[in-house]
Amino acid sequence: MTLAHVQNNLNLWNSFLREATPEEIITWALDLAKRPMLSTSFGNHSASLVHACAHQKPDILTVWCDTGYNTPQTYRFARQLIQKYQLNMAIYTPKQTTAYRDAIMGIPSIEDPAHEVFTEQVKLEPFRRALAEIQPDVWFTNIRESQTQFRAGQDILSISKEGILKVSPFYYWSDSKLATYLTVHELPNESRYFDPTKALDSRECGLHLKL
Repeated sequence: MTLAHVQNNLNLWNSFLREATPEEIITWALDLAKRPMLSTSFGNHSASLVHACAHQKPDILTVWCDTGYNTPQTYRFARQLIQKYQLNMAIYTPKQTTAYRDAIMGIPSIEDPAHEVFTEQVKLEPFRRALAEIQPDVWFTNIRESQTQFRAGQDILSISKEGILKVSPFYYWSDSKLATYLTVHELPNESRYFDPTKALDSRECGLHLKL
């Protein structure tokens, strides 16, 4: 079995993995991958995917696009998880500093045409740069069916705009089930995460929509 075979038969493999555990899905995907990558925002429930992937592949490359607008709690949470799992981190930041952007445009509202420029600067360009430099063939992400209307139309396996196999091991899990996972594994959580590109929890930041 190859990645190309999986990508050409997504419906088949999504059906195959539908009843698998996150651990089984990660094992399956790692067997296919040559350059796997894990992305995290260090936001709510992020510790679940970090724990599940790091448990099987401690040296997995973990990408964090730090917008520069995270809360102090999120930065401390990120540091806690990085140290706990000795994560192999690749941290990407915008080319402009937060102070510069605050002086020029601030955080535009979602109705403001400048919000698209803002999103490109703080989220899309850094992540696009990460993908270009890392060139992963498998991308582990923590998107879930219940999060947004767009994500409800995805699945455990999907294909990015650049042809990368995206794997979402917890795709069908509810918030309560994830909370139980964190409790069982004695994992911390971060509920004060702030994404300036979204404004609303039910809105996409653009990362999964455009990349």
